[in-house]
Amino acid sequence: MKEISELKLDLVDRKILTELDKNCRIPSTKLAKIVMKSRQAVDYRIAQLIEKGIITGFKTSINPHKIGNKIYKIYFKLKNIAKRREDLLNYLRKSDKVYWIGENAGRWDLIFGIFAKTDYEFFELKNKIISEFNDIIAENHGGIIVDVKQFPKMYLTKEKLEPTTFGGKVENNKLDRIDLRILSVIAGNARMPIIDIANKSKSTPAIAISRLKKLEKLGIIIQYRIEINTSKLNLENYKVIINLERYNKDDEKKLLQYISNRHEIQYLIRNIWQLEIELVVKNFQEYYKFVEDLKSEFPNIIKTIDFTLMIKDEWTTGFENLLVSN
Repeated sequence: MKEISELKLDLVDRKILTELDKNCRIPSTKLAKIVMKSRQAVDYRIAQLIEKGIITGFKTSINPHKIGNKIYKIYFKLKNIAKRREDLLNYLRKSDKVYWIGENAGRWDLIFGIFAKTDYEFFELKNKIISEFNDIIAENHGGIIVDVKQFPKMYLTKEKLEPTTFGGKVENNKLDRIDLRILSVIAGNARMPIIDIANKSKSTPAIAISRLKKLEKLGIIIQYRIEINTSKLNLENYKVIINLERYNKDDEKKLLQYISNRHEIQYLIRNIWQLEIELVVKNFQEYYKFVEDLKSEFPNIIKTIDFTLMIKDEWTTGFENLLVSN
């Protein structure tokens, strides 16, 4: 694993990454003014960050709840059957309903996200997967996600930034073919130039700009951000899965305030009687300290905590498939 010094990730690089994570559609000229470098220097640095494998993608954050879908998560503890494990992963990658897959060590070996319009549809999808791979699944758990707070990558500069939220109330905003084509085109490449978006969606630049603004206003597009390979920065990703003893509005306010002040946080996922926190830290010792601090701060809220180290995660074409199916 390469160290940060070997990759020469200086403060300018970190600021560029932070600004791209806030909005990766930011023009290079505007970004150059923020970091006080020339446009050419900024473009070169971005190209280098991509070439070195630090930036692995430019993603459009889309809220499925705004287009009539709910989001769910399934957790599997797997038996040690390597061939069947790979079969399961390939099955999930090909599924139109799976949008994210995480391979882990700890309490759960595999965690993945699913779209479904109803709880019954989710129930059917879950049962189909379990039936197909019953020989390898030792234990399973799954349920609906209420909402997700998506935090900026504050570990880059320690700058305190506000999260965005997706999930929430399900709405069925009516989108036409142009809206859906634009969303499908930009889902996997949020930094795509507007002229290319227009060409690929069979529209015009003016229409593409107008529709993107509409989709942002409706809350369908939440954010344009970057994906970072944290292992290139000698960092590790962990999940803190908290089973709750109790949880009311006051508890929630205190917990959210506490979490929002921690630069390690990436996601706060609310399930029913469960919270899932995703964080980026240097090592297990930092993770352990975070958990102990959390338990000390909220002794009457937390019942148990499940440990999970994220080994590998991937976004599938689930969002694109969802948009096509709509």
